Amino acid sequence: MDADSTFLPQLVFAVPPGVHVLDLTGPVQVFYEAATYGKPYRMTYCSYQGAVYSSAGLSLGPLVPFADVVVASTDVVFVPGLEMSYLQSAAFREEGAAFFAWLRALSGRGVRLCSICTGAFVLAEAGLLDGRKCTTHWRRLAELQARFPRVLAQADTLFVQDGGVYTSAGVTAGIDLALHLLEEWHGPLFATKVARELVVYTRRGAGHSQQSVYLDYRNHLHSGVHEVQDWLTNNLAAGATLETLAERANMSPRTLTRTFRKATGISIHAYTAALRRELARTLRRNPALTQEAIAAQCGLRSVRQLQRLLASSTRENPRPVSTF
Repeated sequence: MDADSTFLPQLVFAVPPGVHVLDLTGPVQVFYEAATYGKPYRMTYCSYQGAVYSSAGLSLGPLVPFADVVVASTDVVFVPGLEMSYLQSAAFREEGAAFFAWLRALSGRGVRLCSICTGAFVLAEAGLLDGRKCTTHWRRLAELQARFPRVLAQADTLFVQDGGVYTSAGVTAGIDLALHLLEEWHGPLFATKVARELVVYTRRGAGHSQQSVYLDYRNHLHSGVHEVQDWLTNNLAAGATLETLAERANMSPRTLTRTFRKATGISIHAYTAALRRELARTLRRNPALTQEAIAAQCGLRSVRQLQRLLASSTRENPRPVSTF
């Protein structure tokens, strides 16, 4: 939908037993902060079990029964993630039957549905993901596809929209989805303001991988290589020669090149390109930044270099490179 400054749907959070707290509170906080900029969303919390305990033992409730909530066709219903042990139990299907029927009825009326993390299993059990593209936490994606063969599970993405159904990956991806919805409803500048209020300076879109380059290639114990990775992550705009990086790691350039690849499985050049690509994709979501500014912050000399970087795959460039 086009951005509409007056659009303020009711946001209904259907809280399941064993809910993961951040799957619930992450999106809630995003919409709460929207009031700071003139968008006071009305949020309603309901459950199909009355009082609810989170997966960490936090008591939530008593909550309004889902059947008592008046939901308009323009409203949005969120289903946060919950414990897999409950999702895999017979009680999940038995106790949730009426709730699943409620979700189906809402969807039939055009109400938009959003799941966070393993909340996708709830939508799938209700039959609402059949034939739809969807996602969940990367660790549970194969299980979702195996258990519900008619869903079109999508790997390596933070959130997916298919018609009026949104599904998102694990934990903090719920924040990304909520910011995306604000952008959809009120425009990118509004969403960016809320992100800043939350101190979320790295906004991620649907195309971002659930895996992060900031965490990838870190499964090693070499302090010198970690030092180089830390410096590159925080100083992309500065640029650095191989010799400068080698000094930081207290190695010769040749030794650093060999050690870095052995520790991470990737070359310094390819790692730096991956960092730049990730940063560029994030910065492009800020409407206040020009392409020239994005290129400069990524340590690139021109917009053309930026365009080539974003168009390239993650494969390593076989040519020797002396600067980064």
